Order: sequence, then C-alpha cells, then structure tokens
Amino acid sequence: MNTEIIKLDCQYPDLKQIIYCAKVIRKGGLVIFPTETVYGIAADFANAEAIKRLRQVKKRAEDKPFSILISQMGLISNYTSTTDPKLYKLIYACWPGPLTVVVPSKEEGMTIGVRMPDHPIALKLVQESQCTIAAPSANIEGKAPPSTCEEALRDLDGLVDVAIDGGTARIGTGSSVIDMTQKNPVVLRGGVITQEDVNRIISKKAILFICTGNSCRSVMAEYLLKSKVKGRDDIEVMSAGTGVFIQSAASSETIAVLAEEGIDATDHVAQPMNTILLKKADLIIVMTRKHRDQVLERVPEVEKRVYLLKEFANTVSNGAENLDIIDPIGKPRELYKVCLREIKEAIRKIQELV
Repeated sequence: MNTEIIKLDCQYPDLKQIIYCAKVIRKGGLVIFPTETVYGIAADFANAEAIKRLRQVKKRAEDKPFSILISQMGLISNYTSTTDPKLYKLIYACWPGPLTVVVPSKEEGMTIGVRMPDHPIALKLVQESQCTIAAPSANIEGKAPPSTCEEALRDLDGLVDVAIDGGTARIGTGSSVIDMTQKNPVVLRGGVITQEDVNRIISKKAILFICTGNSCRSVMAEYLLKSKVKGRDDIEVMSAGTGVFIQSAASSETIAVLAEEGIDATDHVAQPMNTILLKKADLIIVMTRKHRDQVLERVPEVEKRVYLLKEFANTVSNGAENLDIIDPIGKPRELYKVCLREIKEAIRKIQELV
C-alpha cells in the first residue's frame, strides 16, 4: 500500500489535516513532514512499537538514539533539569531554528537531543500530537536527508503511513547538533550554526533587571547600563516584569527622565519574566525583596545569581527596609527622578563589575 500524501501550504497549513496526521502519530503511526532544514519522520517517542518500527524503516542501529522535537522553548524543562546559562543563551538565540542540543536527560546517566523547528507545519504537528515526538530525518541511514517530500518517498513510500508535502525545505541540510553535556559546548554535527557562533553566544554575559510592570524601574536600569556599556559585544542587557500581561511601552515619565540623561527608551516593549530568561541570565537584579521571592518561586536554582539592585549602591544603610527601590508608577515626576538617582548609583557599581 502506498503512503497517503497530504499537500499543505507551508505558511498557512490546514489545521484539520494536521490534526488528522497528529492522530496517526498518537495511534502509533509514522508521518513524514517538512521542517526548515530537511524532511523528517515523526513517531510517538513513548510508544515502543512505533519507535521499533521507525528504527526498522530508517535501518538505524539500536544504539543510536532519536532526537525529539518541541513546539515551545520552555518545554525543554520537561526533558532536562540543567540550569546551565550556556544552554539557555543558545536556545534563546537560535530557537526556533536549525539547532539540536544534546542535554543531560532526566533519566539518570542518559542524554537526549532536543530541537524546536522553525516551520509552521512542524510546530503545529508537534503541538497537536500531544505526545513527545521522535523526529529523525526521512531517509534510510547513510543516505542524504531529503529536502522534498518526493525525495523522502523514493525510499520510504509504503513504509510510513502519511507524508505531508509542504514544498522544498528552506535550508536543505540537517540541523547543527551541539553537545551541551560538557563544560564547553561542542558541535557534534555541523550545519548553519557553527562552533564560532556557539562560542560567541555563550560567552556573552547576560544581565537581567526585574521589576513589576517592566515600564519604569527595570527600564531605567536596563537603558542606563546599556548606555554605559555601549560598544561592548560581550554583554547583553535585558529587563522584564513579574506582572506583564500585554506588550506595552515604557511609561511616559520614564521616557522623559531618561531623555534628560540623553537616553532614548521610546522603542522599549515590556516583556514578562519567564523561565528561559531567568535561566539564561548570569546576573539577575531585582528592584525589591518581593521580586526576588517571585524569581526564586519560579526558578529556585538561580538563587546565587539574584541580587537586589540597592545591594550595589554605596548609600545603603544597614536596615533591610532600605533595600527596596520604590515604585514610582502613577506618582509625580519628581519621584521618578529620585528613583533614577538611586538606580544610577547602583549602575555605576555594576558597570565596574562587568
């Protein structure tokens, strides 16, 4: 019996057809599908019979593992417990995209390859499958991975249940595979992302400022430090908020007081604090003790990287009550200026340290 072929628009795929293919996978079937790199074969990673069949179709040795695909960056925490900033810097920079990271698995002594593809069909198929997807390239072991559905079916027609034809893969070569289990990440398989790219990304010191709405205090801190380290490509400065639910600009008062310093923050867009940002940051600087508690509630493992901003200020007296930066939102501009002065003092110290 020939493989069923389903043609889909790669930018606007028919959701009903993808749901149909996802059901095939959940029932133990094999589905060829496109990614931005090459075509792959999807199977339910937790279904032993499906994986056995996938190995037979691929003619792959028993000791060679399959990588998996995820549809959201944060889902990597389902498969590894590592909080190494180098991993999160790399996936933040390269996902979705042609990068597979080999990380320590939650199964003791094991490793697992994980990728988030940059292709609408692939992402939607993974999401709708509602299971962990094993996804090697759609070729017999030893042969070149296919860039089109037609190429994939030359050897696999009749061996898989369904093939999604989404046109020609944009890149045409497999993803770069990076071993993240060592102290220094190493490229195991070359691709678009090179060892030089990896080294450049992981060597940047990432500094993250946290407040509530990411519209005033953390914005002041971010843009002040950026102005101090301008021209340095070894530092990345970011900010986020614990209570951000919509993308919004910095407050008008924040923009105004920064403008008086010669700093333009009109393009700032608030972003919510999330697990990936916290794990990629080498230094997490919060405005209040409550923010620190919220950070540690989300990712307890980053405790040694979290500091109150005022801990870097010289004028702080011994009482813990003095360590919070007051929230100026909704207050007169004069309070914004007071807030900015406190933040500037701490930023000078941080600049010296980085």
